[in-house]
Amino acid sequence: MPANPTEIGWEVDGLWYAGLAWGNPHHPPLLALHGWLDNAASFARLAPLLDDFHVVAVDLSGHGRSSWRSRDATYQIYDDLPQLLSILDQLGWQHCHLMGHSRGAIIATLFAACFPERIARLVLLDGLSPEATGEEAFVTQLRQFVEQRERYLGRQPTVYPSAERAMAVRTANGLPLKAAELMLPRSLRAEGAGVCWTSDPRLRGASAVKLSVGQIEAMLRAVTAPTLVLVAETGLVPLMSSRFAELVAQMAAARMESQAGGHHFHLEDGVARIAGTIQTFLQTN
Repeated sequence: MPANPTEIGWEVDGLWYAGLAWGNPHHPPLLALHGWLDNAASFARLAPLLDDFHVVAVDLSGHGRSSWRSRDATYQIYDDLPQLLSILDQLGWQHCHLMGHSRGAIIATLFAACFPERIARLVLLDGLSPEATGEEAFVTQLRQFVEQRERYLGRQPTVYPSAERAMAVRTANGLPLKAAELMLPRSLRAEGAGVCWTSDPRLRGASAVKLSVGQIEAMLRAVTAPTLVLVAETGLVPLMSSRFAELVAQMAAARMESQAGGHHFHLEDGVARIAGTIQTFLQTN
């Protein structure tokens, strides 16, 4: 892994949150949140290039080396917010920059909306907000959550004969091989004669409640931090989506740029260009 990050962790509300830290602790702080089924090593190529900042990336609950939530708990996009606030307090960061990728970008936006006094600048990588769901789908969505929860609570882990075979499953779904080799070992553990994923199976289930259009727009309007939204040209969010542009326009001080690459563009060969764009944005007065 580039630049030999430091392992770090926090005990919060009975949960263990693991993480990785890069850079000088005396430099301006930057908290980084990874995407769905990824982990803190998602920033293994990007973080060392942000050398004017102290970057701390967290394994969100149920991911990487962090704890699973209790059987009665959920993995709603807002469930990590109290623990992230505590992590900032434990780090002594009253004011920091915040960066998120994909699902982590959604969580970062929620956090910046709820606690604007804690966030200096916001960087969003190929993500912004969840897909809105109409109110008429509320009951159907809730039933789907309950039914899937039961199924995933009882699911036994799939055991792969080797780490290479496990990673092949992710690369077959579009994750670049270099990205998989850097990131995925942190999400694997030994199981019998093979390996299995450390991520909580419940992360694959339906959310109990999804946000409405009005709730999403209220969230975006509450973000006051200057915001950089970087969209991957071949990622999950097409730049020319009129609806996505409308969402970005809801924010007080946001700008959107397109960057070459796929959804994990921050782990691809164009990462130096992305790092330069981010570093320039974060250093703008």
